[in-house]
Amino acid sequence: MLWVKAFHVIFMVTWFAALFYLPRLFVYHAMSSDEISNERFKVMERKLYFGIMTPGAVLTIIFGLWMLFDSGWALYASMGWLHLKLLIVAILIGYHFYCGKIVKEFKHDINQRGHVFYRWFNELPVLLLVAVIILVVVKPF
Repeated sequence: MLWVKAFHVIFMVTWFAALFYLPRLFVYHAMSSDEISNERFKVMERKLYFGIMTPGAVLTIIFGLWMLFDSGWALYASMGWLHLKLLIVAILIGYHFYCGKIVKEFKHDINQRGHVFYRWFNELPVLLLVAVIILVVVKPF
């Protein structure tokens, strides 16, 4: 089980690295005005989303579910911290898919938001990561 937990954490770090970096690319992409930069950002965003972020998310979820089912869900039924963590993971999955929507908007040159929006948008995964770490380590309830 420790191997499963180790891989869960490894892929979670991979996923979060991409969750932090992709919106930063959106900031720079929204600020760019020349065609060469726009095309470069499109390639970087696509490769990051499909090559790193999505595999990281899928493997994080697979290893997390493995731990849940291997340990027996009934064991965790009364652990409020775990329920809240799973809710945050669901929010992160939604954020992930929304990032994919934004990648598609930039790909088709239909982005309507400025760099300030993406600077704020970039902060959500930071807050969610802090919450998840506190829930898992401290287990406040």
